[in-house]
Amino acid sequence: MAGIGLILLTPFLLMAVGPNSADWAKLSQISQAYGALSVILSAGALAGVAASLAYQARQTRIATEETTWSAHRELLLLALSNRDFLTCWEPPDIDVSPEEWRRIVYTNLIVQDWEKTYVLGLMTEAQLARTFHVHFQGQTARDHWLNSRENYLRYAEGGRNRRLRNFAHTANRCYEAAVLAGPAVQASSYFRLPAPIRPPQPE
Repeated sequence: MAGIGLILLTPFLLMAVGPNSADWAKLSQISQAYGALSVILSAGALAGVAASLAYQARQTRIATEETTWSAHRELLLLALSNRDFLTCWEPPDIDVSPEEWRRIVYTNLIVQDWEKTYVLGLMTEAQLARTFHVHFQGQTARDHWLNSRENYLRYAEGGRNRRLRNFAHTANRCYEAAVLAGPAVQASSYFRLPAPIRPPQPE
């Protein structure tokens, strides 16, 4: 109310303090020029508010996705800790043993973590390709993608997120290149057991 009252009294205050010889027409033109400038400043302020709202909306979306991802991750970890819970999820599309399926489920957590990192822009496409190039050297990684790639590709193509589509297609290209390059390293061959320590022989 005080602000509105000050605005209404401004013309009278200017007439009271202004000199009698003042060219009010010229002053009016100057005030109009300042009015145009105020429009530009107001537009800039409005653009700043819009950008702030867009940023807050993005942060809210990221927080929501992280909450959803955390719940999904906890469910998968619970299934990994209790093998009976693995049958509560969809059955595998490839012929695997329960232990192999547990490794595939865990690999899916790893790939989903890379997906979130890439979609958020924290990983470049070159880094993603290099990551998958190394990843698909292992047999479990190939088994996981062979089992899951149709779902990844279908889900990515069904959405509007360009980076999500790039992620799925980059993974598939790297998988196909790895298969053409040669056989994968089997899980049983990942680690070389140390040579047994033999006691010294008496001379």
